[in-house]
Amino acid sequence: MEQQKKEELFSQIDFLIGIFEKNNPVSKDKKFSIEAVKQTIDEMIAYIVKNADEAGALRNWMNEHDFWKTPASTRFHGNWESGLCVHTLMVITQALRFAKGFVENYEQSPMDGKFEFTAEDLFVACLAHDFCKADSYMIEYRNTKDFMGNWIKKPFYKTKEDSRNLGHGNESVLLLLESMPSFLKRRNVIEAISRHMGFSDLTDTEMMNYSNFLQNPLVPLIQLADETASGWWDC
Repeated sequence: MEQQKKEELFSQIDFLIGIFEKNNPVSKDKKFSIEAVKQTIDEMIAYIVKNADEAGALRNWMNEHDFWKTPASTRFHGNWESGLCVHTLMVITQALRFAKGFVENYEQSPMDGKFEFTAEDLFVACLAHDFCKADSYMIEYRNTKDFMGNWIKKPFYKTKEDSRNLGHGNESVLLLLESMPSFLKRRNVIEAISRHMGFSDLTDTEMMNYSNFLQNPLVPLIQLADETASGWWDC
């Protein structure tokens, strides 16, 4: 990566991290404010997304698809109201924190110069990686006993029965393109979203050339950010 591009990338990464630290939406003791989470993501969009029309369409899509209230899963990480937006913000933040080391390490490898990414690429890939989950769950109730032994109806999340999904990562790519069609030409971002689940979301045919996608540094970077957000931050 040319030095000027690298300096711009690192400067924008620092600015985005600064937005997170200023708003403090998720603390180390796992306390969070949904309003602060929403404000932080909105400020990041305003700063890093260059196309104003697509930025507006992106915000509209997130509002219309209940992005801010959807859980991140039915029974794993972030399986509570608004879990998806909290998880997404932590994936963004983790990726930003890892990015400089990734770039510098990548430059020491034989792949140096083959793939590059911008701060906008990184941000959008993280933001959209789980778009397929937005508005895809419903609340149902099961009979269970409380601590006094009384039967009560306990709510739980369940995937909507009419859900149609082309695969976790691929579905998220399609949903991103609804509001940001220019990213159809950003293959590195599409690959990062499509392959962010690693081997767990691939068909046998897709597994045959999976190692090729790992040459794109955004792919393992988003995977690591996703895993540490859920594993270290419990969201």
